[in-house]
Amino acid sequence: MNGAESLVHTLLASGVDTCFANPGTSEMHFVAALDRIPGMRCVLGLQENVVTGMADGYYRMTGKPAATLLHCGPGLANGLGNLHNARRARSGIVNIVGDQATYHRPYDAQLTADTEGWARPVSAWTRTATDSATVGQDAAVAVQAARTAPGQIATLILPADTAWNEGGVVADALPVPAPVAPDPQAVRNAARVLREKKNVLILLGGAALRGRTQALAWRAAAGTGQKVMGEMSNARVEHGQGRLPLDRVPYPVDAAVAALAPYEHLILVNAKAPVGFFAYPGKPSKHYAEHAEVHVLSRYEQDAELALLALVEELGSPEVTLPDLGPRPGLGRGAPTSEGVAQTVAALMPEGSIVVDESVSFGRSFFSGTHAAAPHDWLQLTGGAIGDGIPLATGSAIGAGGQRRVVNLQADGSAMYTLQGLWTQAREKLPVTTVILANRKYQILIGEYQNVGANPGPTAMNMLDLGNPDLNWVHLANGMGVEAARATSLEQLGDLMAQSFAQDGPFVIELVI
Repeated sequence: MNGAESLVHTLLASGVDTCFANPGTSEMHFVAALDRIPGMRCVLGLQENVVTGMADGYYRMTGKPAATLLHCGPGLANGLGNLHNARRARSGIVNIVGDQATYHRPYDAQLTADTEGWARPVSAWTRTATDSATVGQDAAVAVQAARTAPGQIATLILPADTAWNEGGVVADALPVPAPVAPDPQAVRNAARVLREKKNVLILLGGAALRGRTQALAWRAAAGTGQKVMGEMSNARVEHGQGRLPLDRVPYPVDAAVAALAPYEHLILVNAKAPVGFFAYPGKPSKHYAEHAEVHVLSRYEQDAELALLALVEELGSPEVTLPDLGPRPGLGRGAPTSEGVAQTVAALMPEGSIVVDESVSFGRSFFSGTHAAAPHDWLQLTGGAIGDGIPLATGSAIGAGGQRRVVNLQADGSAMYTLQGLWTQAREKLPVTTVILANRKYQILIGEYQNVGANPGPTAMNMLDLGNPDLNWVHLANGMGVEAARATSLEQLGDLMAQSFAQDGPFVIELVI
């Protein structure tokens, strides 16, 4: 058995049965091992940032890591944007990165790179294999690291000779540390604050945004007359009927500061105290009030549900009913607006859908406008590195076994970073409806330009505009093997969405806004 074969056997033994791949020469022995050993689903992505984004989406829906297969340092570098997003989402991923044979590195061939140096900023665990006999054990430790709460990125660099040399040994799966139990003192302190203080906000993030944990947070807040809110950017929110109609911390600085101004105490549940995405002249970095006190109920690696259960028991909070969301909205009508698109999506999405939101500027009302939709999951861009929407939709569809409709609400500028993911959707016959929000500009950057005190002139607009020529998303999607059509009204959008939901494979709607 060679090192690559021991790697595949160990990954499978450790519960990793999906590999998102974009291989190269250094990984051919790993590819050959995947070919010979049954059990691993291999999904090809045409660019490494698609591969890493798919692995992120897969973890968000399954809670278990997939492997990625990346070609040497530059291949890893191509995937760093969505690894950054995955790290912010706290997704577990096992990166397998090929490298020069150990004896070939001193010759400084063209693809030789500081692969570990590129891996470390996005990885909680990084190792370069040194011998075929230890590759299996390295892989077992990598999976253990990836599965450690709340989910981590592990990167195993595999020099070619450690893959092809004989002497590989299959390693057993290693135990995964249980999530850290809540701190009783933190629970008592949070209960005291909720009972005794005024203007308290329970801020939810990470695993605290599942339906059961939302209900527990609402129970604690309603029983004490306090409030609940979600973080601005979240890996996965259970949303729609039967869930709490959460407000999220707004993205714009002034709106965020205004939303948080009333609160004198913040209780963090797997969340961090809100700060701005960026600094702006004359505006605060912290979005909560300067005098507000911050209390931590549970950290990222702790079990949010156990922490909130302990909190409601400490409070003696009675069972409460979630707010009535009313009926699902009707279809939107007329010219496309943010509110109208949200209304149409809420009216039509099937129960159990997965919404992937990389709508950036146009979609600021999408989340609040879909509170009354059928129960669904809402996935967001978590790290701000645009280009995750299409890969995230692809990976989440695979993670859901192709059994749940995915609706990708996708800004056109961001989509151009990773449109190759549409090809994977076509190849895998995934039920993904992508709505391209075609305003043909980097609209968010026009707003950001104005936020720093200027109005864009001709030179600036030339860098912020996507026209001249216009992107043709129908042709782009068709070129990737995906059926597509253009809509210019909410009626057309609704018709095309309903049509796409009735078929098995992917569909792209270019919505001109």
